[in-house]
Amino acid sequence: MRTVSTSVICFRSDFRLNDNPALREAIEAGPDGVVPMFVLDDHYWGPNGRTRLAYLMALLRDLDERVGGLTVVHGKPWEVVPRVARAVGATSVHVAADYGPYEKDRDDRVEKALADDDVALVRTGSSYAVAPGRVTKDDGSPYRVFTPFYRAWQQHGWRAPAPGVRSVPWIRADVRTKQIPDVDPPEGVTLPPLGEDAARRRWREYLDQVDEYDDLRDLPGRDATSRMSVHLKWGTIHPRTMLADLAERGSKGAEAYARELAFREFYADVVHHRPDTLAGYYDKRFEAMDYDEPGEDLQAWKDGRTGFPIVDAGMRQLLAEGWMHNRVRMIVASFLVKDLHLEWTVGADHFLDLLVDADPPSNQHGWQWVAGCGTDASPYFRIFNPTSQGKKFDPDGTYVRRWVPELRDVPKKFVHEPWKLDEPPADYPAPIVDHAEEREESLRRYAQLRS
Repeated sequence: MRTVSTSVICFRSDFRLNDNPALREAIEAGPDGVVPMFVLDDHYWGPNGRTRLAYLMALLRDLDERVGGLTVVHGKPWEVVPRVARAVGATSVHVAADYGPYEKDRDDRVEKALADDDVALVRTGSSYAVAPGRVTKDDGSPYRVFTPFYRAWQQHGWRAPAPGVRSVPWIRADVRTKQIPDVDPPEGVTLPPLGEDAARRRWREYLDQVDEYDDLRDLPGRDATSRMSVHLKWGTIHPRTMLADLAERGSKGAEAYARELAFREFYADVVHHRPDTLAGYYDKRFEAMDYDEPGEDLQAWKDGRTGFPIVDAGMRQLLAEGWMHNRVRMIVASFLVKDLHLEWTVGADHFLDLLVDADPPSNQHGWQWVAGCGTDASPYFRIFNPTSQGKKFDPDGTYVRRWVPELRDVPKKFVHEPWKLDEPPADYPAPIVDHAEEREESLRRYAQLRS
């Protein structure tokens, strides 16, 4: 009599059926049935991350339809995952390897709990082309600077995309399940397209533009970025799939795009070796920096009412889309840290709350780069002038006019300096700070820190 073989696959941030090695392993281990499950983990259910949570719930509903019924359970993973495995008599539970500090501890506890029932936790693949910890210097130590990491990352290489699956013997576990909660995004935020089909469709469309990426990526007024960050964040496409397509292009733009994918993997590697930098400083010296207490200026920054058009356009885009152009992310971050003298963590927390694509390693280390306290740190004395940045990267004011309607009729000459008009728009605020003065103040504080 043949033994029935079933398995469980636990989705976390890998919401796709193609190029999913963990799923292929689950099918091989469970030819008689694979239980697709998701754990509503209280660790991720807090006051912050509202946009991501709303997007995640929508993703779960999409996946629920694709697999014909997702087993959704609520509780501590190390308690509920074994319960589901026991309910279906699974001999193995399959996941993609996760590398965050909480995630590694969680999976270790799940593995130990499953072992009590003689069930294996099988980690296969990850959400990276090259898993964190794989790329090291010759002496085994991690890289602290991106460029040598990038060269070693390229030399290391990655596997080809995993073959797709034609059919999966999905089954549901006989356990009490939770309804997928309805979570609304913050008021005014429109969520982007979601799911594996949307990710692949957008990527196919963007490949026709990627050759121009290196020339256009810093121009927020042009629709020249891929908007694939949200799909990478939630694993509706794998970077390995994208890298394979980029390699076929062989253009300067494709190479520049692949380099940006490597940045995501670099920051994940940094956090793998330095998990403390998810909440604290990579360069501990900057903990002693003289920062101001958040006040009305912080709210003006959040609301897009600073009086600096490119800053306000970016912050209003964030409020409307849960997303912001990458060049503008650097500009608004510099303004918060260098013009308002607020600690980088204040801005990083705000981004984590509202960005639909917020990837903690990239978010935290992107902010630390601007603040001068991270890896590959931009020197603290490199301070973005929001006006000159606007003129350089949005020369016609297209981006500003799109998000700051008060300035739509302002002539090009003044769109980044409306305060120079004889009659500035009455409904647009004057600059809340003098950039030249605040630049000098930032340099004074930096000199004080160094001394």
